[in-house]
Order: sequence, then C-alpha cells, then structure tokens
Amino acid sequence: MSCDDKVDCGRRRLLVATAAAGGVAGVAVAVPFVTSMLPSERAKAAGAPVEVDISTLGPGQMTTVEWRGKPVWVINRTKEQLESLKKIGDKLADPKSEKNMQPEYAKNETRSIKPEILVAVGLCTHLGCSPTEKFKTGAESGIEADWPGGFFCPCHGSTFDLAGRVYKGKPAPDNLEIPPHMYLGDARIVIGEDKKA
Repeated sequence: MSCDDKVDCGRRRLLVATAAAGGVAGVAVAVPFVTSMLPSERAKAAGAPVEVDISTLGPGQMTTVEWRGKPVWVINRTKEQLESLKKIGDKLADPKSEKNMQPEYAKNETRSIKPEILVAVGLCTHLGCSPTEKFKTGAESGIEADWPGGFFCPCHGSTFDLAGRVYKGKPAPDNLEIPPHMYLGDARIVIGEDKKA
C-alpha cells in the first residue's frame, strides 16, 4: 500500500496504532476481570473431599472435621451403643431414613457403611444449630431417665439417637444428614466423595 497523500497516510497509521493500543488495553483489563471470576484456592478447598484418619478413634469416641463449611462427626460406636439403636425404633420419626434423600448406605438401622462408624453432618435439621453429644445414658445425661445416648440440640430441644435419627414430636423435621463418604481402607475415610453413588 502506498501513501500518495501524506495526511491520509498519517491518519491510517494513527488509526492502526490507536486500534492496537485499544486492543492491548482491552486485554489488560479483561484478564484480571476474568481471573477474578475463577474460584479461589480457599473456595476450591472448601468444597473438596476431606480425608479422615480413624485409626486412633477408640470405641465411644467422636472426632469432628469440617467439610463444605459444615461440622461432620465421625463416631466409633461401642457394641452397647449399637444395641441401643435396636430398642428405640418406635420413638423415632423416621427410623429407616426413608423420608429424605440419603445415600443408600444410610437407609439402615445404623445409617452407616460399617455399623460401628457413623459419619453425619453435625447440624440440626430444624434451624442449623449444632447439637451437643450426650453419650451418657439415663438420668446422668441430663435428658431423660431412660435416655440411651445420642445428641441434644440446645436451640429448640430436638433429640437424635446415636445414628442421627430424630425423635418423634421434636422441632427437627428430619434425621441428621449423612454426607457422601467412602472408605480408602480400614483406617481412612473420604468425606464428600462416593464412587458407588
């Protein structure tokens, strides 16, 4: 392309230079904007599966981990605690966990893959308060004289058994949530992932 008119040629160069500068500026502005829309490392970690080592969790002990901003309880129930689950079915609102969506392995009396290990989200299904553990039985629990052990929500008085099943006539409408989880071996659980589901 030849420039016959010096003024016309100067305008073309100015137009090309302006367009190029505008394109560079547009990219410079767009990259940080698009990058800001990607999830942060913290946000990715908040939804990521959590591994739990249960090798040191003795019978009757509980540990709490965080998954997706929620407390998740992992409880190693004793034989006595498991036996107590069989005796209270008539006092529970949903003894077989049929009411809401739960993993298939939660639709049994123990609501677990392995009977002794319970994995449950520690939030009351009424208003999201965190129940306290009341593993002591009877009057010593401060709940009832025939209390078999379980959880008590201090906000509105909902009670749950040692499988996270809610008692009848309580404000909580549903059993405690069982999160997706799976075993990596006898001593490790991954919460938030379930390759069978």
